[in-house]
Amino acid sequence: MSDSPHIYFYFGNDDFAIRKQVAKFSAMFSDPTTAGMNISQLDARTVSENELANAIFALPFLAEQRLVVLENVSKRYTGLDGHKKFVAFLATVPASTRLVLVDLEEVKEKDIPNHWLVKWAIKAGESAKFQGFHMPKQREMPGWIVAEAKRQGGAIEPNAAARLAEMTGEETRQAAQEITKLLTYVNFAHAIGIEDVEAVSIVTASVDIFELVDALGAQNGRLAQKLFRRLVDEKEAFEIFGMIVRQFRMLTIARDVLDESGTINEVTEALGAHPFVAGKVFNQAKNFSMDTLSAVYHRLLAMDESAKTGGMPLETSLEMLIVELAGKRP
Repeated sequence: MSDSPHIYFYFGNDDFAIRKQVAKFSAMFSDPTTAGMNISQLDARTVSENELANAIFALPFLAEQRLVVLENVSKRYTGLDGHKKFVAFLATVPASTRLVLVDLEEVKEKDIPNHWLVKWAIKAGESAKFQGFHMPKQREMPGWIVAEAKRQGGAIEPNAAARLAEMTGEETRQAAQEITKLLTYVNFAHAIGIEDVEAVSIVTASVDIFELVDALGAQNGRLAQKLFRRLVDEKEAFEIFGMIVRQFRMLTIARDVLDESGTINEVTEALGAHPFVAGKVFNQAKNFSMDTLSAVYHRLLAMDESAKTGGMPLETSLEMLIVELAGKRP
């Protein structure tokens, strides 16, 4: 049996990076026919204690270890009693099971040492490992895009990376998808140029997001729904959702600066965005109160949670939100 850690804790708001890291564990199984018999993917919010125990204590089938991925641990085991209960359970996990714990939550850098599972992992020593994955800041995205293009086997020019970063914001999953499309577009024959970025649909989609928010601010429900339907025809619901979340996050930041009598230059600095993007957001934020923006942003997060746990589909909940926002004064 390997002396490497057999329990891993991954946390942070970069879902894309965490998924990539977890996917690497599939290399444990050289035979794909037995991999399915040795992998369990569970959600702590819905799995029963018996189901979890069965997955953890099952013996590997024709393999050195089995793999159990358990998500949303902190949402199931809450409070001091919940933490103690789960930590006691972790002490019983056999080395024949590689357990990967995933919490898709943002943890500020200063708070990481105090996270209850981080504290446990430190005490556990060599048997456990933890790592945080945080979405890059807007100013870091061009460099992230350059690195991701290289990881995918291609290249992108710095000015093209900056342009793509304007369109995708801090959404790493969306940026990676766009890089894949762009590399296919240039057939890996040369580095992606700014003209290639301008040629893909992400530019049009981003313009539509700005227009959609403009329509909402003007209470033009008919136009807002028309723009939303156009986006739905061109993009997947989760991709649209990511762009809308990003837009309302920027609006919230801009509104906060405006409420402190800030200038457009201060908004640009706070957003870390291109002046063109910051200027659009600066003007749009004037049409919404901070109360409305905060309520919308938190509702978007709840909608995401619902869609991922079998609740209302994102497309339906987004359309309902748009109808409501366009029908009342922001």
